[in-house]
Amino acid sequence: MNASNTQEARRLRTDGAALHVGLSVSTLEKLRLTGDGPEYIKLGRTVVYSTTDLDAWMEGNRRKSTSVAA
Repeated sequence: MNASNTQEARRLRTDGAALHVGLSVSTLEKLRLTGDGPEYIKLGRTVVYSTTDLDAWMEGNRRKSTSVAA
């Protein structure tokens, strides 16, 4: 398995995911509640995020200007 496959397989809990995307834990939790955040996996009471999903969500939020509608 090469490094890119290892990166794709990584799973992070909410605190690690928040660090990965540069947001606070509470902001990520609110985005999860509203459905505006990255996709996640629920394992019992534990929420985990795939680093691939986090990166895709960040890319989907890329903007060139504040005047461009989201």
